Amino acid sequence: MSNIIWKDRKRTIFGLPISFTKYILIEEKLVIDTGFFSKTQEEVRLYRMTDFSVRQSLFDRFFNVGKINISSSDNTQGEFTLMGVKKPYVVKEILSDYVEKEREKKGIVTNEFLK
Repeated sequence: MSNIIWKDRKRTIFGLPISFTKYILIEEKLVIDTGFFSKTQEEVRLYRMTDFSVRQSLFDRFFNVGKINISSSDNTQGEFTLMGVKKPYVVKEILSDYVEKEREKKGIVTNEFLK
């Protein structure tokens, strides 16, 4: 596997990582592994991600966890949510920074005024 930038498990009760869902951010993509008996692995290329938002309930704020909603231009993963993420605002900024780096590397213009 390439250089891992961030990884964590989905956090459930009281912000504990008791889950079979793993999130792995690699330089070029976000990988989501789910399942125990039947496993699924999905990945989204970073340059396809277009929008991020964070949601935290009052209960989530006590344990510093939250949901990161992501919109992408990927055909299979148009909109998806990373659930139970520890320090969601920090992770959102990390994702956003790497998305911009990946777009620059691929020469994708992100500002409408520059087209």
